[in-house]
Amino acid sequence: MMKRLTAAAVAATLGFFAIGPAPAKADDAYWQCVTFARMFSGINIFGDAWTWWRQAVDKFRTGRAPETGSVLVFQPNGRMDKGHVAVVSDILTDRVIRVTHANWGGSRGKVEENVTVVDVSPSGDWSRVKVWYNPINALGTTVYPTYGFVYKGARDAFDNGRQMAAAAVNEPRAAN
Repeated sequence: MMKRLTAAAVAATLGFFAIGPAPAKADDAYWQCVTFARMFSGINIFGDAWTWWRQAVDKFRTGRAPETGSVLVFQPNGRMDKGHVAVVSDILTDRVIRVTHANWGGSRGKVEENVTVVDVSPSGDWSRVKVWYNPINALGTTVYPTYGFVYKGARDAFDNGRQMAAAAVNEPRAAN
């Protein structure tokens, strides 16, 4: 019995190491941030990252507070001349979130999961952020301007729901 358990443990260990991470190949997918954000968030916007904000204002809810699944839209800045988009994967505090995004800094064309982003704006409105930078294993030194967050769900549905809620509050109640 003990020999069988030992043999099973050795086989499982060898099998685990045989399934380790596969090395990168030349034909691996090269992800652009917009393609990834659209697929990962379900927010169906096309075009360069910086155009997402303008497109979203009429079609989606937008705002200055993170929600899980929303997309943070970065303004063009320096070498990032087409902006950037990142999907909020977790909210840690009112000024610290994690995002999942593609094609950022030291991970060109690759997806990075749960990357820390810190709001460094004076008013706490997420208009200026710093992003964790893997090559230095620390929060980056660059401050990036952002437009804000695009939330999943059409603006019309949100506005209709708000109007229905307001009507329900203002509607006189029937006497019992």
